[in-house]
Amino acid sequence: MFRNGVAKLYARQAVSCQRIEAYDGAAHATRNLARLSSRRRWPTTANQARCIQTHNSFEPLRPPSPSSLGKPQAARDYKRSRKWGRRLLVLSVITGTVYVVDRQAFASGIARSLRTFGTGLFVALDYKLNFRAQPVTGGSIEDLHMRSAERLFDLLRANGGLYLKIGQAIAMQSAVLPPEFQKMFARMFDDAPQDEWGDVEKVIRKDFGGKTVEEVFDVSFTGEEGKGLMERRARASASVAQVHWARLADGREVAIKLQKPEIAKQVGWDLWAFKVVMRIYTWWFDLPLYSIVPFITERLMLETDFESEARNSEIMRELVNSEPSLKGRVYIPKVYPEFTTRRVLVTEWIEGVRLWDKGATAGRWLGGSGNGSPGVHGAQLQFGESDWETARRELRENPLKEKLKPERDTWKGRNGKGGLGLSTKEVMTTMVDLFSAQIFKWGVVHCDPHPGNIFIRRLPSGKAELVLIDHGLYVFMSPKFRHQYALFWKSLLTFDNETIAEVTKEWGIRAPDLFASATLMRPYEGGDQSTKGHIMKELNGKTQAERHYEAQQRMKQGLREILADEDKWPQELIFIGRNMRIVQGNNQFLGSPVNRVKMMGDWASRSLFQDPNLPWRERMTNAWRHLLFKTVLFATDIAFYTFKVRQWLGWGKGMEDEVEARMRDMAKDFGVELQHEVFEG
Repeated sequence: MFRNGVAKLYARQAVSCQRIEAYDGAAHATRNLARLSSRRRWPTTANQARCIQTHNSFEPLRPPSPSSLGKPQAARDYKRSRKWGRRLLVLSVITGTVYVVDRQAFASGIARSLRTFGTGLFVALDYKLNFRAQPVTGGSIEDLHMRSAERLFDLLRANGGLYLKIGQAIAMQSAVLPPEFQKMFARMFDDAPQDEWGDVEKVIRKDFGGKTVEEVFDVSFTGEEGKGLMERRARASASVAQVHWARLADGREVAIKLQKPEIAKQVGWDLWAFKVVMRIYTWWFDLPLYSIVPFITERLMLETDFESEARNSEIMRELVNSEPSLKGRVYIPKVYPEFTTRRVLVTEWIEGVRLWDKGATAGRWLGGSGNGSPGVHGAQLQFGESDWETARRELRENPLKEKLKPERDTWKGRNGKGGLGLSTKEVMTTMVDLFSAQIFKWGVVHCDPHPGNIFIRRLPSGKAELVLIDHGLYVFMSPKFRHQYALFWKSLLTFDNETIAEVTKEWGIRAPDLFASATLMRPYEGGDQSTKGHIMKELNGKTQAERHYEAQQRMKQGLREILADEDKWPQELIFIGRNMRIVQGNNQFLGSPVNRVKMMGDWASRSLFQDPNLPWRERMTNAWRHLLFKTVLFATDIAFYTFKVRQWLGWGKGMEDEVEARMRDMAKDFGVELQHEVFEG
């Protein structure tokens, strides 16, 4: 009866034909409804929906029986996905932790080392594949050099810090590198970005037992009476440190050199990465490079120790003041040990003209007769009441970017076009004398005499005073090695090939003529040219690409000959050669005003009879030979003044330029293209 009632209800709903929307997926529900025995079709319109059809019989909705569902199945287990998900999570956590620890504890030292290894490996593979007459990946050897130079330059600039110092060292020696490297590395001398004041202030706090800058130097950043002043914006920024100007309460103006805080954390990782890369390159390219790496890293490590720099500065100051020919012509700034630590160095502030500013050096002097540059001979710099008022205003208006130091450039005149009124010949004479004395007489050599580390000032007498700063990179020559080097230099100018062969043999060098040319910075014409002859012999009948490749291969062999016996080879030659290259570049930059080779030869010869460590008989013999040697030097003067006259007449350049042109021609035979423009960077 219940069934009939339900059927009547559905029939009544079908007659009324209410517009009930149905969907196609409702088939499973209509199958369980009673099928009506007869169907009635009702007229429909466009707005009417499909009507539900019913049957006469009706079956209630029943759940399916368990047997009809089949056997139960276990839920799908994504074991592999979960395993890799866990691995990815663990790797992400470890990577993030290492990144944070590396960034905070090591100043990204690990990341920098990985970047170094990656770039070094990529460059090495590129050379291994493509350094041949016909590169595997196409292009030429010049293309290979260019992309490798770009990769290494980008690496050094990205890593910064000590990597910039290494890049600058390469740049100063890059005259023997392919020209693509020379052009790229010329940009290594751009100023490095300076750190924020808050970061460098932490260095002072840590090195001085938690004291503030104001407490350590007795300065005020508000212009307080009775206190000193200090600029929080650096006046200069280099790869390792930056320099701030300050005026102490007692009137001394000082340069405060602050090591960048990340250097101490990075230096160990950087030098370790440098050693690893050089070790791999030594093995991979079969070049005797690694033997000199420990010495180089030791020098670079000392350059980050400002207490060592302070000692070097004081040693050089005493040596200069004890040398009659240099006292009064050369000045070494005073160091204030009470403010000096391993990462903080405070020295006398120097007012002067940088060596690279030829116009300011040689321009007309407008500072008045009998006057000299500010601060000559260590005189205290003037700081008047008007300067104090200007400083206080700067502190109020430009905090953290204040410029408190007076310019002190009245000697330039009202139009600012004046100069020191000095001759470049006098400046270069003083410079060559200074560095010749370091090499041949004292054996204490400043290895970074680039133009940025040399100031020029005018004495009241109208003479030049040369100021040498930045004494971090030094080498100390043993008396035996210094004597050998002086004898070697003198023998180069007298074509004493027997002595040259003896000295180079003791140094483990098997290519004396090639090494002689590298030492003189000009072709050596007194040897038997055996190295050059051996290299050139196998280049006949080759195509240009093959000659270029073979010549560079032979140059590698020449390097092996120079570094033949690594145990005997004096490692100090690396930095002494750097010193001489920079001095030669300074002379060339100023127009070759002096005969550098003659002056250095004279110092080498004099040191052989002035050396107190030699017996009297040997010293007297050397003194007599020195007099004879003067005639040889006179011959170099004839060549020098011949070039000078041609230069005055506009028929050529100075002696250094002409010598370098000849050196370039000779170097091409060895597969090297010299370009001095790297120095001008």
